[in-house]
Amino acid sequence: MQSPTPFARIGTRGSPLALAQANLVRDLLSKAHGVAKDRIEIEVFSTGGDRSQKENTTLADIGGKGVFTKEIDEALLSGRIDIGVHSSKDVATGLPDGIVLAAFLEREDVRDAFISVSVKGIDNLPQGARFGTSSIRRAAQALRLRPDLRIVPFRGNVHTRLQKLLDGVADATLLAMAGLNRLGEGHRATTILDPQDFMPAPAQGAIGLAIRQGDTHSAEIIAPLDHAATHMAIAAERTMLSVLDGSCRTPVGALTTRENGVLTLKGEILSLDGQTSFRAAASGDDPVALGAAVGRDLLDQAGPDWLGQWAK
Repeated sequence: MQSPTPFARIGTRGSPLALAQANLVRDLLSKAHGVAKDRIEIEVFSTGGDRSQKENTTLADIGGKGVFTKEIDEALLSGRIDIGVHSSKDVATGLPDGIVLAAFLEREDVRDAFISVSVKGIDNLPQGARFGTSSIRRAAQALRLRPDLRIVPFRGNVHTRLQKLLDGVADATLLAMAGLNRLGEGHRATTILDPQDFMPAPAQGAIGLAIRQGDTHSAEIIAPLDHAATHMAIAAERTMLSVLDGSCRTPVGALTTRENGVLTLKGEILSLDGQTSFRAAASGDDPVALGAAVGRDLLDQAGPDWLGQWAK
């Protein structure tokens, strides 16, 4: 007997966090449409970012954010899958032709968590302590407070990085609370950082769903999962990032809040050593206009050569 046609085909990376996110999407689709979970297929892809795990490389070195989505994008465009499930902060601002980020699940905790097996907070680290991160944003924000810290490369999935702490590779690190929560590891956080001081990465904590442009069937399938407030916030933050030409080469933070229907976007750019930074903020109801305004304000403050001076 021939198997029934899949209701939807999901593409994802193979890390524990990516699989948890893909399974969440499958659960939500199953509930929203009243279909059995086994009719929603999940296909796992090994991306270039997953295959390149050399400790002394940064995201910029291996090709930028697109290295975490390229294989899934290709499968979407070829019709092999219908939906790509991504951590939105890992999606480049310039999407491949023919692909759109059409929906976003309700955002998880946007904050970063300080994690250490020896001290409570970044202020308690000893002079010259080893701070493990391969995020230039997190490195810059840590160095702004503690320029004495030694930044050591710290790549790998969440569990790998937690194990590296236990193995003594570094004295502390920062991880996204969203990822920890989705893996049931929220208790690992030693201290949860104030996002006003440690602005998260743009789009941090939001699961984005990519589909083929013009694919009305897939658009209808994922529409019930789209969280309007999250969609607006991510649109604002990604627009800001696009205006800044922001990428994995530059430390950029963003924080969006919503009160009484009004969005407020705060943005930040930093030098690699964290000693120079600029901030801007704006409020409104048009997320794209808001993101563009904050991005332009930051550019005006930093000057036309900021990217060349600070980019790595």
